[in-house]
Amino acid sequence: MNTRPDKMTGPARLVRAFGSTWRGLAAAWREEEAFRQECMLALVVVPLGCWLGKNGVERMLLAGPMFIVLTVELLNSAIEATVDRIGHERHPLSGIAKELGSAAVFMAFALLVLAWALVLLDRA
Repeated sequence: MNTRPDKMTGPARLVRAFGSTWRGLAAAWREEEAFRQECMLALVVVPLGCWLGKNGVERMLLAGPMFIVLTVELLNSAIEATVDRIGHERHPLSGIAKELGSAAVFMAFALLVLAWALVLLDRA
């Protein structure tokens, strides 16, 4: 139920949401070198995974984790931007937040490598 008169619904909400998504992706591309590098990697990994996969499941297992890497990188960038917005002074919790975000990206990459290893080594 829409209780706020200024809250959009239906197609207008979808258009606004897509605009926010586009601006977020553009900001990540503009501001985050790691995101740009991972997008370049995705340009190789996704088509290669789709080509090497023998069926839909293998294609998804090879290409899908790359989208998880990109998603986690976006979340990590959001964490970093929020911490930086709060303040640039050193605080242990700020450092932990940034390190946890970085660790999450690492784990997403580990999933990518593991998926490729399991799918491709299964053929040997």
